[in-house]
Amino acid sequence: MKLSLTFLDSLLYALGFFVRILRGVGYFVIRGQASFKILIMQILFTFVEAVGIGCLMALGLGATINILFIPLFTSVSQQSFIYTILIAIITRELGPILTAIIISARSATAIATEMAGMVISHEIEAYISIGVDPIEHLAVPRFLGVTISMILLNFSFSIFGLAGSFFVAQFFNPMPPSLYFGNILQDLSLLDLIISFVKSLISGMLISTVAIMHGLAAEHASTEIPIAGLRAVSSALVISITVQSVISVLYYLFLL
Repeated sequence: MKLSLTFLDSLLYALGFFVRILRGVGYFVIRGQASFKILIMQILFTFVEAVGIGCLMALGLGATINILFIPLFTSVSQQSFIYTILIAIITRELGPILTAIIISARSATAIATEMAGMVISHEIEAYISIGVDPIEHLAVPRFLGVTISMILLNFSFSIFGLAGSFFVAQFFNPMPPSLYFGNILQDLSLLDLIISFVKSLISGMLISTVAIMHGLAAEHASTEIPIAGLRAVSSALVISITVQSVISVLYYLFLL
């Protein structure tokens, strides 16, 4: 019973913290010029510096799918199914999950340790003492930066994943790029894009919120800084993968 109450309290606190950040987004848009640099730097770190590893993973995933499935579908004369498989795995399912893993491993850790360091060095108290809202000035630009980066990285992952599959497909069944990508676009539906976008949007918001919350939860000792980073990345991974799995289940139950 006590454990259930503790979990409920934590859940309500996290929900309240998330709502507080969403409220701060409006203020940031109106008067956030001073924090705009933080937003740009967050996008630079979370998306620009991670796009290389993300695209490399996407190329490998697209190539692997074709290597595994093209011979199988060719043997049963169902080569066209490969396009459906590529879209389902890269765009709708594994793309959002793998980008969430990349961002959780990089940015959730970085944000949590940075915010924890600010708490312990009393920088947060300094902001409050001069009338600056730390949520609006520090948390919101990181929240927006991670969310925007998650969407952009997921989009890039899909493009490079499908491109990687094209190069491998040439070994099995050479065809012009216009025909190959035309077949993919023919099988790609608006719903696939919406599901992928919703997953990346929600994951970005959750990962950033969890990272900020764990960072601000630090209290006194400098040893709490690495602990905040570890808790942030583990919590972000569990929550984002769980939410994406729920979205996939709902898709297959009600929308497919």
